[in-house]
Amino acid sequence: MNSMGRQTTEKTLRLAERMSRLGTESAFDVLVRARALEASGKKVVHLEIGEPDFPTAPHIVEAAVKAMRDGFTHYGPPAGLPQLREAIAEDAARRGLRVDPSEVVVTPGAKPIMFYAILALVETGDEVLYPDPGFPIYESMINFVGGRGVPYTLSEERYFDVTAEEMLGKITDRTRLLILNSPQNPTGGVMSREQIEALARGLASRDVMVLSDEIYRHLIYEGEHVSIAQFPGMREKTIILDGFSKGYAMTGWRLGYGIMRHDLADHFARLMVNSNSCTASFSQMAAVAALRGDQASVNDMREEFRRRRKVIIEGLNRIPGFQCQQSPGAFYAFPNISGTGKTSKEIADALLDSAGVACLSGTAFGRAGEGYLRFSYANSVENIRMALGRIESWVQENR
Repeated sequence: MNSMGRQTTEKTLRLAERMSRLGTESAFDVLVRARALEASGKKVVHLEIGEPDFPTAPHIVEAAVKAMRDGFTHYGPPAGLPQLREAIAEDAARRGLRVDPSEVVVTPGAKPIMFYAILALVETGDEVLYPDPGFPIYESMINFVGGRGVPYTLSEERYFDVTAEEMLGKITDRTRLLILNSPQNPTGGVMSREQIEALARGLASRDVMVLSDEIYRHLIYEGEHVSIAQFPGMREKTIILDGFSKGYAMTGWRLGYGIMRHDLADHFARLMVNSNSCTASFSQMAAVAALRGDQASVNDMREEFRRRRKVIIEGLNRIPGFQCQQSPGAFYAFPNISGTGKTSKEIADALLDSAGVACLSGTAFGRAGEGYLRFSYANSVENIRMALGRIESWVQENR
């Protein structure tokens, strides 16, 4: 680095105070550490990242190539191409939701819907209910805008289902938003129809909006996917967050969307203008093909995840000090490791550094995650079995 560069980096960087309130997603931090170990020659089994290890279906890829050749390489409408908004509305109808394309906003990835909902609805001091353990960006964005996060628990004894009674009991006159996630990250829990219906009844007379994160809806192995937007009075109170990353193995395509009342969709479109301008047009045409085309790849991937789930759950339950529920959705195992006598972070760090298995501490998902680890089984059965053998050996050697 030249002297000018050194002089520049030595100056104090003044950041806005709000930056101190912004968190991170530790899965990417662990991935960086794991890659560094691999660069030094260590073999690491990656069970940390929530990313399907399947290729995007060929007909989706071909649709993107065709779109580029047909000229879909320019700016599009901030809320998304009409073709995709219509396809999303059609898909919603298959789920029992009547949606007009004007109520759909397409974004580069699903996270912007989360950002926009909190930015548009939450004032300083407003309360937001969110799951603990839960996706860490919920709490990060609540803190960033100056809101007050109010966690609700997901109990292992209930297979990590929500409790409507607990959530309703936490609502005050300052509550502005309630965040739901089903199937759930990191636990793999799925909200039951009974609890969602009870929650919908309790919210009917309250001025509280709901952000329903349904990004894993394609990946349910027992039970059914139920959206709170399906219940009377909840359609106009609910923002559905969804996308193509998990169900269609399209994480790198950066394609997400929100479904909401049309007047709120107008505000989300303005946030798009101010932040991203629009989502890539050729990617959106690929998404049309994903929704309207053959769904065999989605079904095949779900069945393979079901097979892997059996392998990892049974394997974890054979390890001393580990106890793991069979999660009904997503592609995560969330074992209770309190029987080892060690903290979540101690074990997660040791498994990476000593055993060559990358996973996440439960505390990466909130304070209630202490005593748990998250393993993504978005990896081959062969690699999962290798990881289980390494974990068991490490535990036996360090009891």
